[in-house]
Amino acid sequence: MTAATATAATAAERGFVQIVRDNVREYGNTRGFTFVSEVRGPGRAYREEDLGLADLDRGARALAGHLHGLGVRDEAVLLLYPEGLDFITAFVGCLYARVIAVPAPFPDLDAGRAERTRRIIDDAGIRWILTDTAHREMLETWVAASGLSGTVRCLATDTDVTADPDAWTMPAYDPSATAFLQYTSGSTSDPKGVVVSHGNLLRNAQEINARIEGGAHSVGIGWVPHYHDMGLVGQILHPLYMAGRYVLMSPITFIKRPALWLELVGRHRATIIVGPNFGYELLLRRVTDEQVAGLDLSSLLTVKNGAEPVLAGTLDRMVERFGPAGFRREIWMPCYGMAETTLLISGAPLGTGPVIREFDYTALTRNEAVPAGGAAAAAPLSGTGTGTGTGDGFEGRGARRLVSSGRPVTLDVRVVDPVTREPLPDGRIGEIWVAGGSVAQGYWKRPAETREIFQAVTAEGYGPYLRTGDLGFLSGGEVYVTGRIKDLIIVNGHNIYAHDLEEAARAAHPAARTSAAFSLALPPDRGREQVIIVQEVIPAAVKEMGLPELAAHTRDVVARTFGLPALSVVLSGRGAVRRTTSGKIQRRLTRQDFLEGRIKRLAVDLEPDIAALERAGV
Repeated sequence: MTAATATAATAAERGFVQIVRDNVREYGNTRGFTFVSEVRGPGRAYREEDLGLADLDRGARALAGHLHGLGVRDEAVLLLYPEGLDFITAFVGCLYARVIAVPAPFPDLDAGRAERTRRIIDDAGIRWILTDTAHREMLETWVAASGLSGTVRCLATDTDVTADPDAWTMPAYDPSATAFLQYTSGSTSDPKGVVVSHGNLLRNAQEINARIEGGAHSVGIGWVPHYHDMGLVGQILHPLYMAGRYVLMSPITFIKRPALWLELVGRHRATIIVGPNFGYELLLRRVTDEQVAGLDLSSLLTVKNGAEPVLAGTLDRMVERFGPAGFRREIWMPCYGMAETTLLISGAPLGTGPVIREFDYTALTRNEAVPAGGAAAAAPLSGTGTGTGTGDGFEGRGARRLVSSGRPVTLDVRVVDPVTREPLPDGRIGEIWVAGGSVAQGYWKRPAETREIFQAVTAEGYGPYLRTGDLGFLSGGEVYVTGRIKDLIIVNGHNIYAHDLEEAARAAHPAARTSAAFSLALPPDRGREQVIIVQEVIPAAVKEMGLPELAAHTRDVVARTFGLPALSVVLSGRGAVRRTTSGKIQRRLTRQDFLEGRIKRLAVDLEPDIAALERAGV
């Protein structure tokens, strides 16, 4: 019996590792992974390297045996690899060894990332770093410079492993045992390790499979980093569960040539791709008409969009732009998830396409989801067009187009008042709470935060629930995510979401790219709270409108859209807006950069109170 056809009960008895091993025996090297990398030299050429399930299994068994020989079991080890196939073998080897894998990005890219990696080492009690031969010396130098020599050792898994794979025997796995730690990539410098058990991993694989109806026929193309929950669970671990094939490339390769993502769909007859909204926006900006003409996307059955707010305009434009190449509206699968639930919480059912509805904007600011225009507007929008307005989410100040994040499969999702903890009815905005088998065990070595976030109970005493920190509402079984609690901006008693401001700012001019919106509380003697938008722009695309005029225009558009009495706009070049490793906007760090004068400004349009603060050096 394959993973795709196993019942949940049977799968639970077998466990995730046993399912992977059964798939190895059934499919050998006919299923597995392919990594696409750029070949150095003149011109643009790419190389594909394959790793079949049988070869992956053999390498993983050898590593598991080697780790046991070193006395490593039931402890955390850090995985520091470039994007590629070696990481997959190392991660599966950790599962086979009953060792807790801790994926992380390389620490050598910038000082902030090096400090984050050091914090992970301290927090998880790391004694071993797994890497490849090409990077071992660099990491050993970094370990020595960090004062960790004698405490932390490096193992190159592509050359140093000497154990006989045939001597390995599978250990016993308790479903509650920790499989890996997923360190959050949020905006603080204090990463928290989400404890994902073997049972969590299995249940979330079942959740994903129920949504995409995956199996050995499934072929995916992906570029999300392997240390991100979407990349790790969605592009590596779930494919192992369903015995599919997945073609991977690094995020850098994707950014350098976005069209490659879609070109690989036609080459491999892919059925699924997954990415955050900004990845699809990059396709819309960078793929040329000539490249579109050479694409064949007709094999796609599922296109997931998650990890950040899903924009209605992006969905519409993708269908319009790539429809001639076979991109159909019904393959869209907006979804919602987070590391604290292993990955998936909800997603649109296969083949149904996105549910997009218009809601009264003023009501949304009062935490009420009221269909715009009366009962007729309650029906989901369909077709490739947007109906009225800009298509970027705002139909004037009267309506807001929201994309449903689909329906939960088996998880219990509730919306709860974050203060009173009273469950809220459909159409009321509150904090999204989640319970079920995919919810992780808590935060590594943080019992107080685990109790607060993972063991919440409602006012009636029902629970435990995970507090997601996301705001949203339920409507007809659909989950709508409206924003993060920590990113909520309150102006004149109305709630405004930072990503709504950012979306409006980006839509104000074609030269606009990434933006970050945040509020700044002024001293009582200097006025009220102010809203500031840091907007990255491409100066060459401004054309006839000068940069100062663009700053004023952006301010006017956003202030009018949201009725803001005070708004400041800072135009900057690329890289001013902070992002996580997965592309999420780090508003608090961008705010800090603004306050400390680290943002290089191309033009500004500042409120007098903000300008006065700057002149005073406050």
